[in-house]
Amino acid sequence: MAARCFVVLVFVSFLVMSVSAIPSKRRRGSFSTIKQLNRKGPYIGLITVYSPEEEAFFRSGAFKPDAKHPFVDLSGSNYDVEGRRYRVGKINGKKVVFVRCGVGMTNAAAVTQQMLDLFDVTGIVHFGISGNVNDSMSIGDVTIPKQFAHTGLWNWLNPNGTMDPADVAYLEVGSYNVPEGDGVNLLGQIGYSTEQLFSVSREPNTAVSLWWMEVSQQWLQLARSLEGMELEKCVNSSLCLPEKPKLVVGLKGATSNIFLDNAAYRDFLFQTFEVSSSDMESSAVVMTCLSNGFPVIVIRGLSDLAGAESGDNAIHTFGSLAALNAAKAVLEFISKLPGYNSPLQHYM
Repeated sequence: MAARCFVVLVFVSFLVMSVSAIPSKRRRGSFSTIKQLNRKGPYIGLITVYSPEEEAFFRSGAFKPDAKHPFVDLSGSNYDVEGRRYRVGKINGKKVVFVRCGVGMTNAAAVTQQMLDLFDVTGIVHFGISGNVNDSMSIGDVTIPKQFAHTGLWNWLNPNGTMDPADVAYLEVGSYNVPEGDGVNLLGQIGYSTEQLFSVSREPNTAVSLWWMEVSQQWLQLARSLEGMELEKCVNSSLCLPEKPKLVVGLKGATSNIFLDNAAYRDFLFQTFEVSSSDMESSAVVMTCLSNGFPVIVIRGLSDLAGAESGDNAIHTFGSLAALNAAKAVLEFISKLPGYNSPLQHYM
């Protein structure tokens, strides 16, 4: 038994050494640059998801790159992969660090934590596009939700399984049989579980069960001044929305590692949780900021109807417009931010 434990210990040690390999000269250079940049901080952290959102943001021309260090590349240490590029500069005279995290909750959480660890930031503004789950909202609108739920943390039960009373809600898969109630659906039931929040403001290793993850109230209140701002209506001269888009503050959002393009599930999310948008990153960004004690806000442009429309998903047609409107809202929000406070001051 002792020999077996020794072998396991050696193997685990080998894995740890492989993952935390000695940084390359390029990586050490990046850390040196970050150290220099932090002397000029603090910054507002900006995190978006994929290239169309990034392109819409930079196309505005509002971002002015730092003259000496316009970006920092953090290359991957394993598998010869490249990491992410953090762009450093100013918007309306306010210092910002921008990064594209990539699709999904793992990417979003990892990048948020990396930014909070490495850069001197006061808080995170997360933005991009999302699906519209609320019939009172429209494609092209911008939502700045007050809270998010991770709707992809499931207990998937057998048809005759016992439901966990701690679950927030249940989805009876069989109730979606067509015709209704015809036969037995072996997919059973799905129970929606809460997250566990570990926070710097609590005792170590003490988690709180959390369903709704709230953005920073101070920043949300500031965002209310954006309601009524002018948003774009047209993709181009020949393709426009039937109505002028609007910006709404204080709704709810859902996040999971699922691209939602299904009318029945869209309706379930709205009826059960009263969410208005669905995306694949926001709750991970919010949760990471809450855990670390940093302010956070989320700004999302609605690109499609999450499956309620017929034919191809509208993200392919109006995704660029939704990204543009989200970027416009981000720039307006940054312009209204007062001076910089330390993260702790936001919670005093």
